[in-house]
Amino acid sequence: MSKLNQMIVKNAKPRERAYKMADGAGMYLLVKPNGGRYWRLDYRYRDKHKTLALGVYPEVSLAEARIKREHARRQIRDGTDPSHARKVERLTGAKPGRTFQDVAEELIEKMASEGRAQVTIDKTKWVFKFAYPFFGDQLVNEITAQEVLAALRVVEAKGNFETARRLRSKCGQVFRLAIATGRAERDPTQDLRGALTTPKRKHYATIVRPKEISALLLAIDGYTGHTTTRLALQLIALTFVRPGELRHAEWREFDFDAKIWEIPAEKMKMRRLHRIPLATQALDLIETLRPLTETSPYLFPTISNYHRPMSENTLTSALRRMGYTGEQMTAHGFRAMAATRLNEMNNWSPDVIERQLAHQEANPVRRAYTHAAEYWDDRVEMMQVWADYLDELRNHSSQ
Repeated sequence: MSKLNQMIVKNAKPRERAYKMADGAGMYLLVKPNGGRYWRLDYRYRDKHKTLALGVYPEVSLAEARIKREHARRQIRDGTDPSHARKVERLTGAKPGRTFQDVAEELIEKMASEGRAQVTIDKTKWVFKFAYPFFGDQLVNEITAQEVLAALRVVEAKGNFETARRLRSKCGQVFRLAIATGRAERDPTQDLRGALTTPKRKHYATIVRPKEISALLLAIDGYTGHTTTRLALQLIALTFVRPGELRHAEWREFDFDAKIWEIPAEKMKMRRLHRIPLATQALDLIETLRPLTETSPYLFPTISNYHRPMSENTLTSALRRMGYTGEQMTAHGFRAMAATRLNEMNNWSPDVIERQLAHQEANPVRRAYTHAAEYWDDRVEMMQVWADYLDELRNHSSQ
């Protein structure tokens, strides 16, 4: 039983020699001759006697010291030496939080400090919301594979198989961070391999027949919605970048003298700086856009706030307004459209086209080769030919 109270601790007087005032369960107040009062916890770990510092009174109150004592005792119960865990936290810079949500939030901060794209960070925050109701406030070292699976099954039950797969992956990152910082001993998601439903790979709907591409381009040119949305659709057709890369395009990334759009590595899916040669048509289009949005950091800001990029659903919604369903065309489909037609032209090697698409080669040997081979001159020529080809399709809609 606890023996101390706040009045006893407050009135503890120094003596000629240091002495202890026991509170129970191994905790005591060490009073030194100079008047210093220190909370200490004596414990045994693997048959060794150890002492853990719990803080200095009055900075750490009696109540706070007792909370620290109980936390240390839980660590010992779970097979962790609290002195060692504190040393690891100090050396690794880990925060003292030990719940799943504590470590998950630390992972998100780590991602931000590493310069990960904000869209990636936001998606990570979103996916963790499916885990928090199940074990967010639970000690990360106590979570079982079955508890993780229960959360994943709820996501799967709604048909969100890809989200469940991503949640399992992100949970695994949390557990591995906890292991690295001494707050967990294993990753329970490793026991779930094969337990989830494998989603069928969904290809983005696209249009590849010249006559249908022509109709699409004319529909975009005649779009009656917001002007910047129309210009965004026209530019993504010319550059075939990922929709997120277009939405987050900033004026500072464009060198109009060199005719280059340079997307920083942190914005790219493969974390590699990507350069896009700008055809004459793309430059003209951007000049049309300039007076509309040049006061914003972004080429395509959201209408309600010029300091934020265009909404993720804007381009898709515009395609739907033009009558294109999700099975016919998507904002991401402009990439497949360009890749298909450019390959069929047979004017450039597949490596040139893949490099412009910013795809990563699966074979590590070829990946190293294509990383070094930028094919820049070929890509400059190809992007201008592609822009001319789109103009040709517009002008010959009966093809």
